[in-house]
Amino acid sequence: MVSVSCSCAVSSFCSVEYRAPSFCAGSHVRLTTRALQIGQGYFLNLKNKSPHRFAVSAVVDDKSVVTPKEKKDESVVDEQKMVKVCDKLIEVFMVDKPSPSDWRRLLAFSKEWDNIRPHFYKRCRDRADSEEANPEMKHKVLRLARKLKEVDEDVQRHNELLNVIKTTSPADIGQLVARRRKDFTNEFFDHLHTVAESYYDNPDEQTVLASLGKLCIAAVQAYDTSTESIDALNAAEMKLQDIINSPSLDAACRKIDSLAEKNQLDSALVLMITKAWSAAKESNMMKDEVKDILYHLYVTARGNLQRLMPKEVRILKYLLSIEDPKEQMSALQDAFTPGEELEGTDVDYLYTTPEHLQSLIKTVLEAYHFSREGSLVKEAKDLMHPELIAKMEQLKLVVEKKYM
Repeated sequence: MVSVSCSCAVSSFCSVEYRAPSFCAGSHVRLTTRALQIGQGYFLNLKNKSPHRFAVSAVVDDKSVVTPKEKKDESVVDEQKMVKVCDKLIEVFMVDKPSPSDWRRLLAFSKEWDNIRPHFYKRCRDRADSEEANPEMKHKVLRLARKLKEVDEDVQRHNELLNVIKTTSPADIGQLVARRRKDFTNEFFDHLHTVAESYYDNPDEQTVLASLGKLCIAAVQAYDTSTESIDALNAAEMKLQDIINSPSLDAACRKIDSLAEKNQLDSALVLMITKAWSAAKESNMMKDEVKDILYHLYVTARGNLQRLMPKEVRILKYLLSIEDPKEQMSALQDAFTPGEELEGTDVDYLYTTPEHLQSLIKTVLEAYHFSREGSLVKEAKDLMHPELIAKMEQLKLVVEKKYM
């Protein structure tokens, strides 16, 4: 059984490293917001590849599609030819490619869809009207038109945003993201990838689109990080105000305990309480009574936050904070001695097994050496510092040699 201080931390060694997300073949890019996850990362896996021409023109037959001459003047489009095109597309959308995800790719790849669009929906209405004797087929055609129109409108919105991005200076992409954050969705980045694929015969255009994708994802990540930080600070400020407005010190401490029980005592709130106590301690303008209250709140909050950590993390941090090797070995022996775990005012009595502690140390070391920080619980991430890593490697050897 080892006694672990409720305020023990190794924060002085804390090293935070921000890495730009990968944006290349085989990588995984995942940006998180409060309610949104963006972009899983196949963007762009296009080098030296010519994907199947998954486009409207491919499934219709190029000879049936509007010719360049006809595109210049829609008024001369042969109506019978367009009806034939639309009938083929109806069959494709209903039979060959019935999935909305397929429709998105077809529309994104197509260079002719803008000309075909009005004729297609008109043809769907005409086909439905001609199926009076077959209610089931009439329903299928009308449903296809309705569902495809929803997908089509999404694709048009994505294209509109993509056109805006293309005409926006790289230095102003961040401002664009701030204005239109809700438009930078999973579906938009999927669409951007598909559009890039459609330029398989134009590597220069693919490179341009890849660069735009990198720029947008970096801007979205930066925006989300700053927004989440602001939201966390605002929430922490409201909690602190509620705690300070308590009628008594005991009531304030109970509120902190309650937040901890609900897992709502976050590091932002503890940091705010810590700063308040630190400022009060250095001030000559505050009464000692106020300083005592803030110190008590600080100790209560810090202790509760520590208790939210997995006990192996707390024990490991405590062991790493001990400089004297003999004292550290004694504490390690205590940590592996079973006993009743108790929570004290300033000190908690905890124990673990050599296997559990060795497993935690191994996980941290692997995360450090193989850049797998995402595999760590958040409470252990401040152990990712070279000086602490060296201590953990020694501690791991001792645990494996003496206790396993």
